[in-house]
Amino acid sequence: MSILNKINWLSPELAENQQKIAKYILENPETVLGMTSSRFAEEAGVSQSAIIKFSQKIGMKGFPELKIAISEELGRNVQFKSSPHKALHNAISMEDSLMVMAQKLVHEKTTAIIDTTKRINFTVFQQVVNLINHAQRVQIVGIWGSGLTAKDLSYKLQKIGILSLAEADLHVQIATAQALTPQDVQIVISFSGKRKDMRIAATMAKEQGATVIAITGNKNNPLARIADYVLESVSDENEWRSSSISSRTAQNTLTDLIFLALMQQRQDVAKPLVLNASMTINNLDD
Repeated sequence: MSILNKINWLSPELAENQQKIAKYILENPETVLGMTSSRFAEEAGVSQSAIIKFSQKIGMKGFPELKIAISEELGRNVQFKSSPHKALHNAISMEDSLMVMAQKLVHEKTTAIIDTTKRINFTVFQQVVNLINHAQRVQIVGIWGSGLTAKDLSYKLQKIGILSLAEADLHVQIATAQALTPQDVQIVISFSGKRKDMRIAATMAKEQGATVIAITGNKNNPLARIADYVLESVSDENEWRSSSISSRTAQNTLTDLIFLALMQQRQDVAKPLVLNASMTINNLDD
């Protein structure tokens, strides 16, 4: 994950002084490069030791290494902006060979899986699994790339006997949300967490007393603030992405883990359902 994205991800969990440092860096990354740690501390309104501790908190040995990481990221961004015709997807360039593209794609998707898994609060995750397991109905909301993840999760839940609803039409999603009850769960999948339609659906569900679970990129975004539970899907996608490749990889990591946890929890019912479905489908070919 890029250093600026990492700072943004970690920001909500940082202490007040560290949040000041993060805010200053995110708003003035170029300015920080020309500062000493003492000058930076003065500008950010924190102690010099706080700068060192912050650098270590985000995985750097110290402030100099932090500046190098920021400089490298800004350099990559300048390169993409100066040659937008060469950008294909994130770090993948139009000039990359097929082998290089494959290697970069593997790295991007693997990083999304690892970073997402590291961010899981397993106590919260288990609560989410329990809620889905005992829900009367589960509505899954998402559009575009997130809509694909929503459909996939819906199919998986249906396979193990959980009534799930995943409509692609935004109007149907909102209408369905209005019909939820306190016995129902709504899962909203949105990487940015900023889409108005996703927030409307989540708000509608909350008003009906349903439990809202957000699978989103940052637990401090607008959607996350509405949700009762938040699962963070971590990926490093920038403005040069051609598709939601790594964000869907991150989302699928969480939804697949939800499915497996439910399979484990409902093993007496779920496994026979999955096996029977497989046998029935196989018999169609006879």
